[in-house]
Amino acid sequence: MRNRITALLGALAALSMLVVSACGATAAKQTGTSTSASAAGEPVSGLRSMVPNTPGGGYDTTARTAAKVMEDTKIASGVQVFNLPGAGGTVGLQRTINEKGNGKLAMLMGLGVVGASYASKSTATLTQTTPIAKLIEEAGAIVVSKDSPYRTIGDLVTAWKKDPKKVTVGGGSSPGGPDHLLPMQLAKAVGIDPKQVNFVSYDGGGELLPAILGNKIGFGASGYGEFLDQVEAGTVRILAVTSAEPIDVVKDVPTLKASGIDRVFSNWRGIVAPPGIGDADKKTWIEAITRMHDSQEWKSELTKRGWTDAFLPGDQFTAYLAEQDKSVAAILSELGLA
Repeated sequence: MRNRITALLGALAALSMLVVSACGATAAKQTGTSTSASAAGEPVSGLRSMVPNTPGGGYDTTARTAAKVMEDTKIASGVQVFNLPGAGGTVGLQRTINEKGNGKLAMLMGLGVVGASYASKSTATLTQTTPIAKLIEEAGAIVVSKDSPYRTIGDLVTAWKKDPKKVTVGGGSSPGGPDHLLPMQLAKAVGIDPKQVNFVSYDGGGELLPAILGNKIGFGASGYGEFLDQVEAGTVRILAVTSAEPIDVVKDVPTLKASGIDRVFSNWRGIVAPPGIGDADKKTWIEAITRMHDSQEWKSELTKRGWTDAFLPGDQFTAYLAEQDKSVAAILSELGLA
């Protein structure tokens, strides 16, 4: 019996050490200590990056790429990336706001979350968060499966104009997000009433891709970077990109403008933290992301993925986000979605 009691006490002691270790983020937040280890010349530890939609989409790819670069360059160690999908990103947004004061957490977001917060009538808004940095911009793409009857953007537009309701378009964002705004703007550009567009919303590129591959939709509209692996594998075809100029990583794909359609469109992605974090924690995040942005490893990822560098740290991103919030609200009000 004495041996059993001794063993039990030993196990409880070990468990208490694990609990103390696991609760380090909470302890740091309560005492107001910084998450930064830069003063000691060590990587920042304990950072968590939330992706507010499913694995495999643009937010997910961007978050995991950023985390890997920070790990590889020893800017941070043990960065945890996790997914919390739902309602076009507003489930994750609400969680971020609920984590008020948590200096260890940040959320990868973009234009889609701005639109979703209005279209879903969410009580959580991005103006409640702490903006950290805008990272990239990315053109959109019109995508079909390898065996789609549409071989060119012209083929697609011809069929779409003939019967808009019959040609279903899917996007990896909720109404109000970039994957919704893109086909609406495209429809208007080719003479289709946006109200006639048969749009199906998917929660991120991870859910959109199977719908394209399975021919459940006529075409998909999303960031071209989400389909590079499938393009290389030959399972999907990009009919057009929405940039002003051709994109090197898909150099054989025409732009909409080169195809006679007067439309240019781009999405963007950035990082926000919960409200009420300390100045030291905000500085830690901004410094870590700035160092990542300045690294050769990040520049290589931009080239590899065809992302456009659109870096705006701290207060610059705060101003940009406020402008985007106002602009999207106005557009969605016109569409009757806000």
